[in-house]
Amino acid sequence: MASLKKLLSDSVVYGLSSIVGRFLNYLLVPLYTYHISAASGGYGVVTNIYAYTALLLVILTFGMETTFFYFANKEGANGRQVFSTALTSVGSVSLLFVLSVLLFLGPIAAAMGYESHPEYIAVMAVVVALDAFQAILFARLRFENKAWKFAALKLAFIVLNIGLNLFVFLVAPKCQHLPFMQWYDEQNNVGYIFYINLLCTALVTFGFWRELKDFRFSIFNFQLLKRMLKYAWPLLIFGIVGILNQVLDKILFPFLYPGADMHEQLGIYGACVKIAMIMAMITQAFRYAYEPFVFAGGKGEKSKESQALVMKYFVMFTLLAFMVVVCYMDLFRYIIKSDYWDGLRAVPIVMMAEILMGVYFNLSFWYKLTAKTYWGAIMSAIGCAVLVLVNVLLVPRIGYMACAWGGLAGYGTCVLLSYFIGQRHYRVPYPVPSILGWFALALALYAASTLVHIDNLWLRLAYNTLLLLVFLAALLYSERVLVSKVVGKLSKRK
Repeated sequence: MASLKKLLSDSVVYGLSSIVGRFLNYLLVPLYTYHISAASGGYGVVTNIYAYTALLLVILTFGMETTFFYFANKEGANGRQVFSTALTSVGSVSLLFVLSVLLFLGPIAAAMGYESHPEYIAVMAVVVALDAFQAILFARLRFENKAWKFAALKLAFIVLNIGLNLFVFLVAPKCQHLPFMQWYDEQNNVGYIFYINLLCTALVTFGFWRELKDFRFSIFNFQLLKRMLKYAWPLLIFGIVGILNQVLDKILFPFLYPGADMHEQLGIYGACVKIAMIMAMITQAFRYAYEPFVFAGGKGEKSKESQALVMKYFVMFTLLAFMVVVCYMDLFRYIIKSDYWDGLRAVPIVMMAEILMGVYFNLSFWYKLTAKTYWGAIMSAIGCAVLVLVNVLLVPRIGYMACAWGGLAGYGTCVLLSYFIGQRHYRVPYPVPSILGWFALALALYAASTLVHIDNLWLRLAYNTLLLLVFLAALLYSERVLVSKVVGKLSKRK
């Protein structure tokens, strides 16, 4: 129980950078959509390029975050040597990547459809290389349980990013007549988004001066690197396939969609998906705290019981978040401009896919703890193949809705494979009937919300609030013993 309390406290701190930070970052969604029209396709360009950068980040880190935890936690391990070896390898690969992109910038930009704006590709190549380098530095903070510094640096990036975007989109247009504002061009708003990202990412790097000061290239160990790469290569494949499940639809869409308005449609989908990203915030914050927690706990029976308990609470909490969003979609839609609203129908599907991704992450520890990481690569590849198949078959017919359904089908496949295969190699007593029951209740209440048509906004919100309270009451009743203990402790403190 003490270890679970530690997990909860760490999750709260990491949540400052993930949940609160991304919530603040939501300010950019209305800012972009209210200043970049859907018809212009500008937000579609942003969505497409950021999808590429997410994929490249996984490739450039090549599983070294998890590998760092695995080797640093080994008995008798030299944590400093593991850190220096991981940072050197990732840094070298990232530098080589940037040099290659700059050398072949013209052909790469043309292949991606941005021959008129190769600077977008150059800037984001540097950004993703810096992000990969910082990933190992952030992993070092997590390993040393420096959650507060981790959160501070993440929030520093977000606050600086938001501030500069507010200046460019709100202040600069009104001050462009001033002599020192001659650089501003309202037609280059998409480019400014990428330039600001580069500046903020570069500045955050200086926050790691203590960790970089501790880095020593002289203790880089090539034999250790070979062992780390042997452990990491299946994770790399797993990571590539896993991120493809999240971004491949946005990369493939311009090639599969038959209409000339492909960037407009992709922008609509990309903007609405941002509403669904509340689930990604929760799972990311959970992952930051849970991964080192599981590795430190080992493979004993108590660890398995903890994993099963955490899985149940994860599903319950994320389904509660799902209910909040779908019940108050009439309010959440104002995060984006009305010409993007057509894509709101994809939000519940994408949110459910994000929940399944979190479940899959919970299930993934059986092959990480048993060093059978190749299973992760195999299962994720199958899930990715399902996603690609759905997109190829349906994007020409139903547009971006195929992207939403493809993600749900891909992650659903991964969950089923990981559970049934994992139980044969590393049995964890997951409360499957209870978990399926919570999914059934949430989906039934969602159906009740969508099938009952109420024209009056306030009556509709009241009805949906009632449905939400039903789900919340079921949660509280199910965990009434735990709730009574918490209430009892709080009353004693008073």
